[in-house]
Amino acid sequence: MADKELNDGERWATMGQVKSMARRRLRRIPEEEAQGINIYPMIDMMTILLVFMVMQFSASSASTITASPELQIPYSTSTADMGEAVSLLISRGDITVDGERVVDLRNGMVDPSDKRGGSTGFLITPLARKLAEVRDMQKEIARRNPRRPFEGDVQIVADARTPFRTLSEVIYTLGQNEFSQLHFVANKTSIIGARSPVAGE
Repeated sequence: MADKELNDGERWATMGQVKSMARRRLRRIPEEEAQGINIYPMIDMMTILLVFMVMQFSASSASTITASPELQIPYSTSTADMGEAVSLLISRGDITVDGERVVDLRNGMVDPSDKRGGSTGFLITPLARKLAEVRDMQKEIARRNPRRPFEGDVQIVADARTPFRTLSEVIYTLGQNEFSQLHFVANKTSIIGARSPVAGE
């Protein structure tokens, strides 16, 4: 016979009883704890460190400027020291922000095609885009680290022959991107005759 007869008092278990028994046995088996390392906090930490290092490098770039035929730094009698700020360099051939070439110049003048409104405009479009990126990055750093607030500080290193019109356009573009604390970097002559850059308001 395929099926064996049950002893007296015994009966076949129903499907519900089988499932209930299986669930009880499964409850007795401890669940395995997930093993692993959460790397997301580490990624956030590395991002903050990277941004901090970039900011430190850009802040110190103005103090390592060397004069050349394209960049003759004017002289000043100011005794103010250079602090941390965005470095904006205007030479005869280009405008550089934190070491990145942003705008090409012709004898110190901005091409009308790079300005909003053409030859009569004051906003230098490529410079405005770059300054917006720098501003947003500094504001993000300020949000994560309240001890480094965004203050809109800029160190302007301009060739002594820079036309006033170009300087006005640069200052206007800086103002449109919330950079209002402007410091002009110039050479000073020390007592022993050595020249070093200083910042003036």
